[in-house]
Amino acid sequence: MPGLPPPAHPAFPPFPEAAHDAVRDERLRGNLRHATTTIRAKRAHAVAELEDWQRLREAGKRIKDHTLRHLDRYLVQLEEAVTAAGGTVHWALDAAEANRIVTDLVKATGEHEVVKVKSMATQEIGLNEALEAEGIRAYETDLAELIVQLGKDRPSHILVPAIHRNRGEIRDIFRTQMAAWGRPAPDDLTDTPAELAEAARLHLREKFLRAKVGVSGANFMVAETGTLVVVESEGNGRMCLTLPDTLISVVGIEKILPTWRDLEVFLQTLPRSSTAERMNPYTSMWTGTTDGDGPRDFHLVLLDNGRTDTLADDVGRQALRCIRCSACLNVCPVYERAGGHAYGSVYPGPIGAILSPQLRGTHSDIDASLPYASSLCGACYDVCPVAIDIPEVLVHLRERVVQGGEVTREGNKVVLKPAKGHGGERAAMRAARWAFSHPAVLRGGQRLASRTRRLHPRTLPGPGRAWTGTRDLPEAPAEPFRDWWQRTHGGEEDDK
Repeated sequence: MPGLPPPAHPAFPPFPEAAHDAVRDERLRGNLRHATTTIRAKRAHAVAELEDWQRLREAGKRIKDHTLRHLDRYLVQLEEAVTAAGGTVHWALDAAEANRIVTDLVKATGEHEVVKVKSMATQEIGLNEALEAEGIRAYETDLAELIVQLGKDRPSHILVPAIHRNRGEIRDIFRTQMAAWGRPAPDDLTDTPAELAEAARLHLREKFLRAKVGVSGANFMVAETGTLVVVESEGNGRMCLTLPDTLISVVGIEKILPTWRDLEVFLQTLPRSSTAERMNPYTSMWTGTTDGDGPRDFHLVLLDNGRTDTLADDVGRQALRCIRCSACLNVCPVYERAGGHAYGSVYPGPIGAILSPQLRGTHSDIDASLPYASSLCGACYDVCPVAIDIPEVLVHLRERVVQGGEVTREGNKVVLKPAKGHGGERAAMRAARWAFSHPAVLRGGQRLASRTRRLHPRTLPGPGRAWTGTRDLPEAPAEPFRDWWQRTHGGEEDDK
C-alpha cells in the first residue's frame, strides 16, 4: 500500500476571526458568488414548477416532526426490518464508537482500502482519519469530494464540497496529486470540464473494480422495510453500493422515515432544493442482502453523536429535520461572503450554525460563535424544504451561549443548566426585570436619563465595550414618553 498523505484538517478559529480573513480573499468570494448565484436561480425556477410546493414543504415538516416524536419506536422497527433482510445493525453512541465499529468491520475482511460514497456523517465523525490510523485507505469517489481529498482540503459546502475551487485550481490539484493516490492525471490536462471529468473517471474506475469494501451514508432510511436510500448525480454511489463484497453504511438516527409513502414527499423536494432537478439522476435503494446481487454482507451503523441531546430541546430539535439539501447556504448573504471553512464544521452555512453547536455543545470558542454567524434575515427559512425556522433556533442558541449552559434532561423535564460565569449579564437582566416591574422606579430612571443625556458617553465601559464597538449607543430622548403622554393628553399616571 502506498504511503498515506498527511492529514490536512487544522483547527479552526472562531467564526469572526475566520470570516475576517475569508472576506478578504477576492478569488474565494468570486468563486462563491458565481456558484451560489447560479444554484439559487436554478432552484427558484425548479420550485416554481410545482403548484403544491408549499403543501409538500408542510408535509415534509410534519413527517419529520412525527418521526422525531416517535423516534424510539421507528428505530426499533428499522432494526428488525434490516435484520430480517439479512443485514446487521450496530448502535454507536458517539464518534469514537462509530469509528471503532467501522474499523473493526473493515479489518475483519482483511482489506486495506475502501471506496466511499459522499457521506457527511462519516465526515462528522472523522472516519477517514480513524481508518488511516489503522492503515486503511479511504477513497472518496464523489467528484467534489475527490477534489477536496486530493487537495488536502476540507469541504466548504454541503452539496458542492469544492465550491471554493475554480477550474484552474482543480486542474493543478489533479496534475500534482492524483499520482499519489492511484492513476495519474494526463500530462496535457487542461481546465475544461470534460477533460477534468474524464481524468477523474479514469482515476476512480480502477478503484471501483478493485475495492472489496464500500462505505456509505444514506439520505433516508425506511422503517417499514429496512430500506436505505442514496440520491446522487454522478453514478459513483451506484458503483460503491453494488460492486464491493461488503457494504457499511453510517447513518444518523434522524434520517429515518416511517413508510415508503413518506419517501415520496422528499424525493420531490430534495432534488429541487439541492441540484434544482426534478429528480436525481441516480436514486439507489437497498434492503439487506440478496444472494447473487450486490454485497454479500451489509452493516448499518446507527449514529447518535449528540442527536438525542438535540432531540431533548423543544426549539433546537427542528434542526434534525434537515435533509442536507444546502438551499439555505445558497441564499445566505453571510455564507456567500465568508465561505464554508469559516464555520469550522462539517456542516457549514445557516444549518451548520444551528446543528454543530447542538451536536458538539457550545463549550468551544468556535461552537459558541456559530449562532452569531447570521444576520437573521430569514432567507434560509424561506427556502428550507422542511420549514426549519433557523433564525428562531439561532436566537435560542445565542441565549444558551450567553447563559453559558447546556440543555440537559432532569427526569421528564428539559432544562437549561447555566454554568459559572456571565454573572454580569444575569445581574443586569435581574435588575431590568425588577425595574420594569416597579413603574415608579422605571419612570424615575427615565427622567434621570433624559436630564443627564448630554453627559452620556458614546461607548460603554468594561464588558459593554464589545456591544458598543459595533453599534451606536441609543440616544436618550429629551423627554420620556410617559411625561410626553401626560403633558399632551392630560391626567395622572398610575405608578403603582
